[in-house]
Amino acid sequence: MKLKKYLVRALHRLQKGPGYTYKELLVWYCDNTNTHGPKRIIKEGPKKKLIWFFLTLLFASLVFWQWGILINTYLSYNVTSSLSIGFKTMKFPAVTVCNANPFKYSEVKHLLKELDRLIEAALERILQPTSGNSSENVFPPLDLELWNQIPLVLIDEHDKDNPVILDIFETNQTAGGNETATGYEDYVNLPAVCPQCSRQGSENCTYRNFTSAAQAVTEWYILQSTSILSKVPLHERIRMGYQAEDMILACLYGAEPCNYKNFTQIYHPDHGNCYIFNWGMDEEALNSSNPGAEFGLKLILDISQQDYIPYLSSAAGARLMLHQQKSFPFLKDQGIYAMAGTETSIGVVVDELERMGYPYSDCTVNGSDIPVKNLYSQYNTSYSIQACLRSCFQNHMAEICGCGHYMFPLPEGVNYCNNEDNPGWAYCYSSLRSSIKQRQICIDSCKETCNDTQYKMTISMADWPSEASEDWIFHILSYERDMSTNVTLDRNGIIKLNIYFQEYNYRTISESAATTIVWLLSSLGGQFGFWMGGSVLCLIEFGEIIIDSLWITIINVISWCKGLKQRRAQARYPDAPPTVSELVEAHSNPGFQHEGALPGGEALPPEPGTPPPNYDSLRVQPLGPHSGAE
Repeated sequence: MKLKKYLVRALHRLQKGPGYTYKELLVWYCDNTNTHGPKRIIKEGPKKKLIWFFLTLLFASLVFWQWGILINTYLSYNVTSSLSIGFKTMKFPAVTVCNANPFKYSEVKHLLKELDRLIEAALERILQPTSGNSSENVFPPLDLELWNQIPLVLIDEHDKDNPVILDIFETNQTAGGNETATGYEDYVNLPAVCPQCSRQGSENCTYRNFTSAAQAVTEWYILQSTSILSKVPLHERIRMGYQAEDMILACLYGAEPCNYKNFTQIYHPDHGNCYIFNWGMDEEALNSSNPGAEFGLKLILDISQQDYIPYLSSAAGARLMLHQQKSFPFLKDQGIYAMAGTETSIGVVVDELERMGYPYSDCTVNGSDIPVKNLYSQYNTSYSIQACLRSCFQNHMAEICGCGHYMFPLPEGVNYCNNEDNPGWAYCYSSLRSSIKQRQICIDSCKETCNDTQYKMTISMADWPSEASEDWIFHILSYERDMSTNVTLDRNGIIKLNIYFQEYNYRTISESAATTIVWLLSSLGGQFGFWMGGSVLCLIEFGEIIIDSLWITIINVISWCKGLKQRRAQARYPDAPPTVSELVEAHSNPGFQHEGALPGGEALPPEPGTPPPNYDSLRVQPLGPHSGAE
């Protein structure tokens, strides 16, 4: 009882309204709220009351619908991009230069001797096919072990339903049968990357189709040379590549001279020895004092084109890339070529990208939250999405194929693939590379960096040196390199590079949140005010009525529980107990019959186990003059 009184008083203090039922509370709310609409429902006549009830319900529904759209827009975390232009002294980018050819042919010829004989014989049969061609006609005989592991074949597709596979070193022709393949020409050169594809054929062969023999031969040669070079120790591969003192003939940064000792050497599987200027690993990065070609980097390179591997690299020139300090150069994706016999000028403009992190975009600050182990961390370079994608592929290849590809760093405890130790590596590599599922796994695992710097290049070229000056220039450069008065250089091997900032204006492309909490609150309030004429105070009033409803619910629950308890007690004791006056009368008058007595004056029998009342011990206190009821 005390708890109910306390709750009733508390409810009265909270609402100061009439009554304590749901109906009375709702009427009080409609009469006192500042929201438009509810007042008209209780004050208008029956017809208008119905109209205002419908309008209030309609506009309230519109408010909640608009609120849902606004909240969903906010939770989508959209961004807007803004472009700003600044002016400052900037760090000169790291410049990586490589030869398009990874090794000197004179140094690796002994390793590729049998492979070169095979490819020369294959080309001869492709260009001049005769019925008498076979491997036994060549002296000394060809070593077909490499050929049988990954053969190069021709496919006759005159009959599209049953193409004929023609082995280059066999006179017999094999019907397609289960060895079917699709091509785009009548005769298509196909390197079969299935390790079991020998002259006897295999039902599980996989053919990679090419429309040109030049593409097929290059791809086949790369696969075979990869297997051979993967067994060569790293220090030997570095020795067989182009050395800095032979490749970098002249260097000038701004007004300060430099030489090959100012470059950091790294080994790149695609291009052999590469050299990085201003990498920032051992020394602080250089700043550019002014824009313009006179304040940039000037290089003269010798690519020694006469010592190229004829079947491995069909392009001649220097491969170069501009990138951030302490980042690994992925020249195959982002590098550019500089042509021999030219002066290439590269004007640079800097773009700085600033992305917002989670939840606005799926980017990473330093790659620490990426589940892929970064295999390029052995170079102490920063994270990049290219490093992540290649590390992901190499990890999958090590797990599925049991070895790693020669073009990527190795995980711990894994060796490079080769035909002797891993006969099925080429097929496994080809299947993995063409797998859409594998690519999607790596794409989902890797993230872009939140902050990135990109170098936009404007490239122009001119012949260098000119016909009038080439004589003395080649004489001087030949003397400085070889200490010889004879000309040892020519136009086919010389490249001049000019790399500089076009201007000191840099562009910053930054992301900002398209929707903020301030925008959300103002939009919600605008919709509520427009449709219902409400404000924050109206929401507080609505919260107040909810609290009052809870109080009323608690009171009703307590009353229901108390009533339930009383009903249970009445069910156990159906008759009311005698009053004091009835007991006194029964004691003084033996013939008095209690209302609960049986006919004839007999009292109700007591419940089993209950002792009868002792009326002799009952004492009645007489009522005095001052003992009246209150």
